[in-house]
This record gives sequence, structure tokens and C-alpha cells, in this order.
Amino acid sequence: MQRILLIGGPGTGKSTLINDLENRGFKVHHEISREVTARAQQQGIEQLFLTDPMAFSNQLLAGRIQQFVDAVPGINFYDRGIPDVPAYHKFTGDHIPENYLEASKNYKYDQVFHLAPWEEIYAQDSERYESFSQASAIDKALKNFYRGLGYDLITIPQTTVENRINFILDHVNLEA
Repeated sequence: MQRILLIGGPGTGKSTLINDLENRGFKVHHEISREVTARAQQQGIEQLFLTDPMAFSNQLLAGRIQQFVDAVPGINFYDRGIPDVPAYHKFTGDHIPENYLEASKNYKYDQVFHLAPWEEIYAQDSERYESFSQASAIDKALKNFYRGLGYDLITIPQTTVENRINFILDHVNLEA
């Protein structure tokens, strides 16, 4: 079983690649922050991340741990991982609960692919409110946090979706 993670700041193309991998028949675990945000909005909370950041983070952590546990034999691709939660706290300067750090150390991914900020494709929407500058700062926090956990990040080139997918598949052991 392989757990292959895609990380990067907001708007770098992670979800586009995950959707393409899914269309190719791979098992994928989608980003859950939009799902958490949508559930909160149904309860009348427009931006849970801003209203109650710890509740938002706790839901993300629980969901990402569940995704990790739900891995199937073969290759599993993830749109964001468990360490993203404490990395965002590093970015915001918020306290990082010990269980966030423990989860980041205890649940290990086999490979981590990084998508760098790419202004040409960046777009804000109802759930992505960060400016490109903020997205770049988040990306830096993510890279630093993952490297601090001992991960070697594989940076995906800024090119077409097809070329990005081919790059990932060229670096993954498809026989596992």
C-alpha cells in the first residue's frame, strides 16, 4: 500500500490533478476542507475557519486521519495531508495542539509531491479567500513543516495537467 500526498498552498492545482488521477482509475482521497466549510455554511457559519479556527482544524485533522486509515491496497493519492493542519497553524501563529504534532509524526506518507505557487492559475472563490501573496506564504509554511518532519518534497513542474500527471506517475512505483 502506498500513500502519495499532494501538497501546496491554495490554488496550485492539487484538486485538478487529484480529479485527473481519479478519472484514470486511481484511488484518491479528496481535500476535505471544502466539505467542512460547506457543512458549516449549511449551519449558518459562513467561514468556520475564521469563526472558530480550532473547530475547523479539529474537523480537518479527524477527517484526514480517517482518510489515512481508509487507504486501500495499491496506490492512494491524497489532496493534502495530516501535517497540513499544524502547518497552517504555523502560518497563522496559532497554538499547535500536541495531538496535531503527534498525528503528523505517527501517520507517515510514502511520497510527498509539492505544487509551488503559480500566479497564472491562481483564483479566489467562495472558499479560497487568500490573496496570492498569502497563498505563497502558506506554501512556505507547508514546505518548512513537511521538511521538518523529514519528508523529501518532489516539486511538480508548472506545466500542463497531462505533463504534471506524467511527472507524478514517472516518480511513483506503479507496481506496488
